[in-house]
Amino acid sequence: MAGEATKYGILVGIDGSAESNTAVTWAARAAALRNVPLNLLHAVTPVVVGWPVGPLYQEMPDWQKDNAEQVIAQARQTAAEALGDSGATQVHAEIVYANAVATLVEASADAQMVVVGSQGLGALGRMLLGSVSSALVQHANCAVAVVHSDDGVLPDSAAPVLVGIDGSPVSEAATAFAFDEAARRGVDLIALHAWSDVGVFPVLGMDWRDGESEAYEVLAERLAGYQERYPDVHVQRSLVCDTPAKWLLEAAERAQLVVVGSRGRGGFDAMLLGSVSSAVVHSAKIPVAVVRS
Repeated sequence: MAGEATKYGILVGIDGSAESNTAVTWAARAAALRNVPLNLLHAVTPVVVGWPVGPLYQEMPDWQKDNAEQVIAQARQTAAEALGDSGATQVHAEIVYANAVATLVEASADAQMVVVGSQGLGALGRMLLGSVSSALVQHANCAVAVVHSDDGVLPDSAAPVLVGIDGSPVSEAATAFAFDEAARRGVDLIALHAWSDVGVFPVLGMDWRDGESEAYEVLAERLAGYQERYPDVHVQRSLVCDTPAKWLLEAAERAQLVVVGSRGRGGFDAMLLGSVSSAVVHSAKIPVAVVRS
């Protein structure tokens, strides 16, 4: 994402899990690509009791502090390994004694992107995100990258970036983000456009050729300005007629990153995450960036 570095640059929420360590690796590389700081944030949830309601400890107890310092140390080591010997990327770490979701959502207002690991495995419709990652894609103030990986192995860095385009304002923001990602990574961009959201096609009276022709024109219009700004990015255009989530997940099998808007065409203003974006962020096996307009 182009623009000046904000207070946090790339902010990654860490908890010491394997998924968190993979997220740190991905976030460190993303920070290096943007030449912005990498910020490691570990939120320690205060211990509470049932009655009276409130924190059991007003300050972080020693046992939680020791564990938090171990989490930070591991994350620093993981980031250093990902960054190598360049030393160009600054790494900062912070421990806070507060709710993780509230802390990361607040901090997201000062970040280019928030990165978190995913939790849970399963097929489409059955995969569950962790509570923190799920809340962030709904409420963060900036782009959120949810890092899915296969046993801690990230996708091939030479694989293309994939973006879902539907013509909505949020899709426009996702397109800009995806072009920038592809340019920084020096890879192709797959632009996938679904010209119908219905699951059965053709609808009675519809002409397939007319719909496809119009879809080509729409996709060309959406890409034209960005291809002028990013002439070195080779774009692979992909048109599908229905169920965009299905096709995005299928195309993701040959990509290194999927970029989607937080809300699609026809979404209500109050809708925080569209159905297509939700399906992709829950079920993809590679990192997914959810972008807001």
